[in-house]
Amino acid sequence: MELRVAIGQMDIVLGDAEANLRTVQTLATEAAGKADLLLLPELWGSGYMLERAGELADELNTGLFAAVAALARHHKLAICGSLLEWDAETQRAYNTATIYDADGSLRGVYRKVHLIGLMDEDQYLGPGEAAPLLDLPWGPGSLAICYDLRFPELFRRYALAGAGLMLLPSEWPVPRIEHWRVLLKARAIENQCFVIACNRVGADRANAFGGRSAVIDPRGNVLVEGGDTAELLFATVDLSLIDEVRNFLPVLRDRRPEVYLLDELSSRPA
Repeated sequence: MELRVAIGQMDIVLGDAEANLRTVQTLATEAAGKADLLLLPELWGSGYMLERAGELADELNTGLFAAVAALARHHKLAICGSLLEWDAETQRAYNTATIYDADGSLRGVYRKVHLIGLMDEDQYLGPGEAAPLLDLPWGPGSLAICYDLRFPELFRRYALAGAGLMLLPSEWPVPRIEHWRVLLKARAIENQCFVIACNRVGADRANAFGGRSAVIDPRGNVLVEGGDTAELLFATVDLSLIDEVRNFLPVLRDRRPEVYLLDELSSRPA
């Protein structure tokens, strides 16, 4: 089975939902008919204006979330990205990735688990408490957001649960862009999965962002990689490669988790 992917590597106008939605509408129009899935950056609707998170955030299936659902339905195009979400029950804002199917239905929700202090997320946002396996039209998949990439445990959890497709919206700064490129490959190779990642470009008040959005296959091959300016990238992934690679070199099967337990390590004599 093949999945046609479009990656909307875009600049983000800080705090301007209308301007950012117009950009996404253009990207969706350009991707329609050429892709099955459009991936957008992290917090594409607002950028890192977190001091206004309570004001800029929408409840699920309202505001920008509803606009994405309508775009997906109109263009018959699945759309994934992260936005500020407001939870009326907890009275907190979250950095939340969603994926809307081509009929506009909500297929997956993930709140960013690892909040990055360098960008004040821990001051303004609530942390996610779940890492769900998603039943996507193309098979089991998962969502992660930006800083999550530095935590291999999360991606291994997804792989062990059966995910072969990992989607990653991001705002990754220029000074650490080589970390981004290396870690994308590492997560794909060690979990024998497709990693599809969208990073923003441009700058906000504190950071310049490096782009280099990419699709990495389970062997670690780069199918497409962006530059450092706004562009719409396309790639076609052959999902049968996931089982082929995992069967040829069964890394997940050959794990020995009983040896890795931290309490066992800490109890050994020096």
